[in-house]
Amino acid sequence: MIPMSTSTTSIPDPSTRYRRTGQRGLNAEMLSWMFMRGSGALLVILVFGHLFVNLWLGDGVKGIDFAFVGGKWSSPFWQVWDLLMLWLGLIHGGNGVRTIINDYARGDRTRMVLKALLYFAVVVTIVLGTLVIFTFDPCPVGAEPSLLPSFCEG
Repeated sequence: MIPMSTSTTSIPDPSTRYRRTGQRGLNAEMLSWMFMRGSGALLVILVFGHLFVNLWLGDGVKGIDFAFVGGKWSSPFWQVWDLLMLWLGLIHGGNGVRTIINDYARGDRTRMVLKALLYFAVVVTIVLGTLVIFTFDPCPVGAEPSLLPSFCEG
């Protein structure tokens, strides 16, 4: 018979009452958890609205071209809509990957390098995406007129 060793740390009985660690108030992980729930719910609304307008109300995938995007992004409403999708999607996804890195990266140095690369990629993508949305010109000079939205004629 193998003797059972007693350990000072053990898994508590599932029927025991949960005890708090003593930390009170909001902390970074709590805010991260709350952000993931809120941004996830808002992203569902934004994405399904985006799909409904682009695919259902329009001509489907066949109707999405430069003129369609130019027409949409000529409206500040759709610029803000797509900007919210971009920012929330990237920050939500980046936060999820940060959690995975914290859970699975073994060394502190590895964790730091992976998170630095993640933050860099998220920031660069947000900056470039924001620039594209707000500097997009639906009526570029010298473009083929048949490819431009109808409001560019003139």
